[in-house]
Amino acid sequence: MEIINRRQRMFSISRKLRREAKTVAFVPTMGALHAGHLKLVEEARQRCDILIVSIFVNPTQFNDKGDLEKYPRDLTADAAMLAEYDVDYIFAPDADEIYPAGFSTYVDVEGVTTTLEGGSRPGHFRGVATVVTILFNTVRPDLAFFGQKDAQQVAVIKRLTYDLGFETEIVVVPTVREESGLAMSSRNERLSPEEREKAAVIIDALREAKTAFKKGERNAADLAQIVKDRIATEVMANLDYVAIVDRDSLQTIEKIGDEEALILIAVKFGPVRLIDNVILNRKQ
Repeated sequence: MEIINRRQRMFSISRKLRREAKTVAFVPTMGALHAGHLKLVEEARQRCDILIVSIFVNPTQFNDKGDLEKYPRDLTADAAMLAEYDVDYIFAPDADEIYPAGFSTYVDVEGVTTTLEGGSRPGHFRGVATVVTILFNTVRPDLAFFGQKDAQQVAVIKRLTYDLGFETEIVVVPTVREESGLAMSSRNERLSPEEREKAAVIIDALREAKTAFKKGERNAADLAQIVKDRIATEVMANLDYVAIVDRDSLQTIEKIGDEEALILIAVKFGPVRLIDNVILNRKQ
């Protein structure tokens, strides 16, 4: 396993791999790796000749400078974990490798970025779209792996990949959960033990709504109310939003038909904001 810090070195390896007709899988991360990331790595390893994982805390997707400063960084620990998964290359550039002096080009994906997380975190998805474009251009992967937990991010990246003509297949891996059902996230480490236990109310609420859907409820407002009512039973939880939307366009749905839909939620426990979702009408 080689750790690469320079874009030019990554470019050279990428060109060599294409000449050799190797299939390349790519897992972009910001480090602080947990079981959710490792599931992506595990899935990617099974589907390619060469596996590349990036570790880069992307400053342009943080709209809160304090969040950026507090984000955990431990490349040595992350690399030790990845070594167990037969990763070929870790791309771990410094910020000035990705955003050199005078950098002034950003990628905006319209429509799917304006609501939900986009409304709560202005500029976040511009940062995500910009860094993913840079990473895709650098690594040139055949397959790129993302987690279903970040459903809006997945929709943004799928739109970006299609619109800009990247020859990269986006593979979405189901959310990995703690024993309580709480979705794996680096933010979970910032919860107190009690908050972490109580945060399981998020998946409980989503599952209650999904059960109602399976029993025939198709009215989105009624399903959303089931989620709200369940979250309201937990005094430590502060609901930011719950939305029922089309899985690809993220357009709000009033009545659920045959297409895949998402119930998306964001909840705060103290200063820590957690997101999750479930899929309705999942296609095989």
